[in-house]
Amino acid sequence: MRHNKKFNHLSRTADHRNAMLANMTISLIMHKRITTTLAKAKALKKYAEPLITRCKDDSTHSRRVVFSYLQNKEALKELFGPVAEKVGDRPGGYTRIIKLGHRLGDAAPICFIELVDFDENMAKTGKAAKRTRRSRKSSAKAETAPEAPATEEAKAE
Repeated sequence: MRHNKKFNHLSRTADHRNAMLANMTISLIMHKRITTTLAKAKALKKYAEPLITRCKDDSTHSRRVVFSYLQNKEALKELFGPVAEKVGDRPGGYTRIIKLGHRLGDAAPICFIELVDFDENMAKTGKAAKRTRRSRKSSAKAETAPEAPATEEAKAE
């Protein structure tokens, strides 16, 4: 029976799975976005988010704990440097999974997994003013009215 065994083993041995998740976490930290299957992305999210939480506290102990998982100095520098600065005030949810469809060869579901604070396309840039039919007419008149005197002054000169 499988009672209370929710962990996805990804059809790999424990050593293979740990090495794969560590490599994927290093790639995620270095590139900020990777493309993978949905099952691997969900497993990666559970593996990487506690490590990102660790990086908020920049102590020797935290660095050693994260290094024991990743075994990569460059990824460690990146994680405790720019990544820690961006996620410092975020209480969790450091990664985002965006589904892309199915792979052609075996129809496996494919997705992006990315660090939330590093995506420029999804960043909040400020919303445009809500436009209705009336405000569009009034704004169109307001835009054309100042332009007409400016052109007349230019013609007079």
